[in-house]
Amino acid sequence: MMNFSYTRATTVGDAIEAVAGDPHARFIAGGTNLVDLMKYDVERPGRLVDITRLPLKDIEDTAEGGLKIGALVPNSDLAYDTRIERDYPLLASAILAGASAQLRNAATTGGNLLQRTRCYYFYDAGVPCNKREPGSGCPAKTGVNRIHAILGASDSCIATHPSDMCVALAALGATVHVEGPDGARTISFEDFHRLPGDSPEKDNTLAHGEMVTAVELPAPRFGKKHTYLKLRDRLSYAFALVSVAAAVELDGDVVGEARIALGGVAHKPWRVPEAEALLKGKLPSSSAFEEAADRLLKGAAGHGENDFKIELARRAVVRALFQAAAGTPQVQSSKIVN
Repeated sequence: MMNFSYTRATTVGDAIEAVAGDPHARFIAGGTNLVDLMKYDVERPGRLVDITRLPLKDIEDTAEGGLKIGALVPNSDLAYDTRIERDYPLLASAILAGASAQLRNAATTGGNLLQRTRCYYFYDAGVPCNKREPGSGCPAKTGVNRIHAILGASDSCIATHPSDMCVALAALGATVHVEGPDGARTISFEDFHRLPGDSPEKDNTLAHGEMVTAVELPAPRFGKKHTYLKLRDRLSYAFALVSVAAAVELDGDVVGEARIALGGVAHKPWRVPEAEALLKGKLPSSSAFEEAADRLLKGAAGHGENDFKIELARRAVVRALFQAAAGTPQVQSSKIVN
């Protein structure tokens, strides 16, 4: 780990000014990802700006009937907030599916959005990686790629975004509040993370010096008809091979609206509104759910070791939609898939 300077910010404006004026500066809060990357010599910031004392730790009701979640709200506090448990149980379930209780206590809402890929090659400073050193190559394409992307990948990068929380936020249609040197703005969750393209070093659409200040949820919908299904190599301390956040709103016996987002398959949470629209007006059934899964996975391609993820994802989508429609969400502490 290289030497770095440390500053503790007392206001949002001071924090933004400190980072925006130094290309080698980074914000730090819980540090559950950044500190690891620094230890592995992957991230080499010359200056850390501590934002843990900023007033961004509240969950507030919005005029539109939703919730505004401060960027420094710990993951555990968010998952167990009574309003989240009651009105957004899909989000609570996704958070509890991720990491350990100790990490959830330290990790923040904003930091969860900004965590970087767990690609083996990205974490190994001794091998090439386009995400770490643009233009150096992507050995994952022909190497060990069991956990890698099957959707939205490029010749430059086949890494995946590791978050569980973000998959649920994508399905719920959240909005990200940001402040930076040029003022405040909001970003739809769909547009916050980006696909690798020719610039895999850029995980999201933030400019240097911009800071996530809050995540806003729209007014609650879907009631209890939801599920977060996470398929992984072991029940705890493992990132998703494939995960599905699904929510269904029934209109009588047929689907009135559905939301589906995939994790573990792309550089960002994967959502295709056209796949959701295919379910509208249809009875919950294998044929309807399989059609939606096929549309969601259109263009999926493996790279050898991860070819199995295409069929795994297809089956997971169908299973998750059945769980959601029946109002029988996956229990995160259970080894048995409903």
